[in-house]
Amino acid sequence: MLRSMYAGISGMKGMQTKLDTIGNNIANVNTSGYKKGRVTFQDMMSQSVSPAEAPAGGLGGKNPSQVGLGSQLGSIDNIYTQGNRQTTNRPLDLSIEGDGMFEVRDGNESYYTRAGNFYLDNNGDIVNNEGMYLSDNQGATINIPPNAESFSIQSNGTVSYITPGNATPQTAGPVGLMKFSNPGGLEKVGSNAYRATTNSGAAANLSQPGANGTGSLVSGSLEMSNVDLAEEFTEMITAQRGFQANTRIITTSDEILQELVNLKR
Repeated sequence: MLRSMYAGISGMKGMQTKLDTIGNNIANVNTSGYKKGRVTFQDMMSQSVSPAEAPAGGLGGKNPSQVGLGSQLGSIDNIYTQGNRQTTNRPLDLSIEGDGMFEVRDGNESYYTRAGNFYLDNNGDIVNNEGMYLSDNQGATINIPPNAESFSIQSNGTVSYITPGNATPQTAGPVGLMKFSNPGGLEKVGSNAYRATTNSGAAANLSQPGANGTGSLVSGSLEMSNVDLAEEFTEMITAQRGFQANTRIITTSDEILQELVNLKR
């Protein structure tokens, strides 16, 4: 069979993966804290027709002759650029201006997220929509007493609240932020959460916002998805045309094979 046919098949598979990633990006265009994905490709091994030769016998050297055998998936990267900030005026909506991620805990398991839509449970603990506890800079739960009359969260993560009969504000927290040397190595586990992996880099100690290279908090706002629809639709067009071009390779190769079969009648 012709090598071009299998090269075209590999290109079609790659373009399909690219379209899958673009579709997921567009589906999450309004997902708080979502970080878009990007697909890269690399060529497969090449078949050598003739090797390279050094100059000898009064003749110059020759370059190698190789025929490529198609393309393959190189990587699917998560792009951690800052998303736009949407004002909500809800005090438990938190966005991070800069680097860092919230740590949320499910029992002894820790996850990390940029989605800052938090809530209070019936004990006054700050949790996300999955019921996971938001960690302070010591890894402990942050509690606002149920009888608190009002509360606020500062840009440095400090939680202040006022209880009945006490005019002096009480404090809790501060909210902890985690920073990774390689956030691209984090593994998505769904529900806007990530899990640390062996290649995400060692997780530094939880820090107060603004310390150790982490960003500051903005209460009353949410970080939206960093998906750019114009860019995604452009990438969709290139992926579609790439897919079509690879199908033409296959149909052309098939026509050549048909001609070969027709040599014997």
